[in-house]
Amino acid sequence: MNQLVGCCGLDCETCDARIATVTNDDTLRVKTAALWTKLNGVTITPEMLHCTGCRVAGAKTPFCNQLCPIRHCVQEKLLDTCADCSQMNVCTTLGRITNGNPTAMERLRKIQRNRREER
Repeated sequence: MNQLVGCCGLDCETCDARIATVTNDDTLRVKTAALWTKLNGVTITPEMLHCTGCRVAGAKTPFCNQLCPIRHCVQEKLLDTCADCSQMNVCTTLGRITNGNPTAMERLRKIQRNRREER
């Protein structure tokens, strides 16, 4: 499975924080910090936007590393992603992401299908 699919199904590969990190693009970091500050209603500085992806080794944003309830749940349950959880379709925590980004849920369902076919 693509390690750049986050625990919640978001695509870390297309995340501006990850892109800015791997390309060392400070202009993108500044632009993304301003956008995320506006969207989230909290101050996010460019210095916070160093991330290599939710499920790969390396830097993480403070949210992904310390605050993300989905990532913490997946780690506590020793799962790879929410696709490995029997509660995925009814989880209100996951729903906070997937209700606004149905593509994330589609990715998780695809992971589930692929794993079933591998068995």
